Amino acid sequence: MNILAIETSCDETAISIIEIPHANKNTTTILSNVVVSQIELHRPYGGVFPMLAKREHSKNIVPVLETALRDADLLKLKKKTSPLPENILAGLKKIFEREPELHDIFIEFFSKITTPKIDVIAFTRGPGLAPALWVGVNFARALSFVWEKPLLPVNHMEGHMLSPLLKRTTEKKAFITKPEYPILALLISGGHTEIVLSKKLFSYKVIGTTRDDAVGEAFDKAARILGLPYPGGPEISRQADRFRKKGIAASGKYKLPRPMIHSDDFDFSFSGIKTAVLYMVQKIPNLTEDIREEVCFEFENAVTETLLSKMMKATIKYNPQTVLLGGGVASNSHIQKEFHDSFKKEFPEVSVSVPEKELSTDNALMIALAGSLRFLGDKKSVLAFDSRKIKNIKADGNWSL
Repeated sequence: MNILAIETSCDETAISIIEIPHANKNTTTILSNVVVSQIELHRPYGGVFPMLAKREHSKNIVPVLETALRDADLLKLKKKTSPLPENILAGLKKIFEREPELHDIFIEFFSKITTPKIDVIAFTRGPGLAPALWVGVNFARALSFVWEKPLLPVNHMEGHMLSPLLKRTTEKKAFITKPEYPILALLISGGHTEIVLSKKLFSYKVIGTTRDDAVGEAFDKAARILGLPYPGGPEISRQADRFRKKGIAASGKYKLPRPMIHSDDFDFSFSGIKTAVLYMVQKIPNLTEDIREEVCFEFENAVTETLLSKMMKATIKYNPQTVLLGGGVASNSHIQKEFHDSFKKEFPEVSVSVPEKELSTDNALMIALAGSLRFLGDKKSVLAFDSRKIKNIKADGNWSL
């Protein structure tokens, strides 16, 4: 069975195709995994500009599909280009009302290819930036309409949460680990910071979330204040690593708060720490490279201690057997090290798992993984092909786990 997955929730246009053998449900073959990033385009804005992201998705998604099909050896060209039937053209015109530029690219490409061996089309329905999401949702609807294949909406955060379960054995082969329940997952990215409790597969309860800025957003804003380029997370991490490698003690001049670290709940707040960086920098007459490195070191430590403290408290209360980290900020090497070291010391019986670096940032492979597990274990999630009902499938920028 081949699953094609689509991800367009923010500024990555991504398509992945995986094959799941019927004999062993825990193995998978990664036929293709294509990601086109828009970081360079959004860098001048210091963040993702939604309508620019939408435009780029519309421009990139057909070429990304072509590459994914070719990599999977599923791209077959017709001997002669033939126009699509009139009923198909009429349906596509309605589907692409929001993306007229994508409409023309889609029709041109699909007039040249035969229907590939795809059994299910999984796609990110939300959460994310609505204009960006709609491109992927409508593209999935169009594929379902033309190929007459079932659709499978996937929650973007479920993809991040399950991504640590995928372990590659070779470039193309991977297996899906079976975690011990209960699971506590910390999902940290540019748009989300939440702790999720799961007592069984597909059962989720958000027990902690941010009351203002997401942690990735705080990294970006702090980096901007410090004169570092977007995206801020990797830049702050690089500066902090430079300071650590010097092997010198912090001066103590640049202390930052650990927001809500002593609160009784599992919520977060990162707006205050960003403001604290602003006030700190305003008082520094000459922000040298050495000072910037130390401030980044303190910022990363403050964020890590806050995240870790909340997860430790949640672990005491809920007694999980597995802790998962997901989302772009989960690729931070210092955060990963502190989590592994701290849990090994305080809760050695708890397994801590993080995704491969490639699977930390937005990608379609995690959507394919979540889609495959849903297809095999939750048939209610699959939307059987029905050309009349395709129009009712909508993007949801606030879709919660």
